[in-house]
Amino acid sequence: MKKNLLLFLLAVTSLAALAPAAHAYDGTINFTGNFVAPTCTINSGSPNLTVTLPTAFTTSLVSAGQTTGKISFSIKLTQCSGSTATAYLSGSTVDTATGHLIVSGGATNVEIGLLNNESQPIVASAAAGSQNVDVVNISSGSATLSFYAQYVATGKVTAGAANSSVLYTMIYQ
Repeated sequence: MKKNLLLFLLAVTSLAALAPAAHAYDGTINFTGNFVAPTCTINSGSPNLTVTLPTAFTTSLVSAGQTTGKISFSIKLTQCSGSTATAYLSGSTVDTATGHLIVSGGATNVEIGLLNNESQPIVASAAAGSQNVDVVNISSGSATLSFYAQYVATGKVTAGAANSSVLYTMIYQ
């Protein structure tokens, strides 16, 4: 009798372990997405730019805040839909204290500062909309974002290469 009771309890326990647990659904999570064609063609399909700043003398930057070597560059947009465009600038080369670009290559106590079309400082990596990058109107499917780059001293500059880069993301409205 004990043997039958033991087999019976073993069978009931096995069935209980195999029975599915009771579940109640609390809700549904829906996912939506969308793909769109690029809004504009950037620089005739070549979005990477190289801006060559002029060679400068170390004696032109001897104290923090001095600038030299201002040069213009632009991002040209064509085949656009939308009404306005701007750029968001970011990357690991941005000095978050100044918003300037940290240089590599040997020169010290210098960064590269970016300016908007009106020569006002851009604060790269600041929140979108507060970097001081121009917002330009798209007219007849085209627009141009104009910038300046210049050397900015953080102290007495020493000789060497001053190279940097920044990532940009176009923002269209």
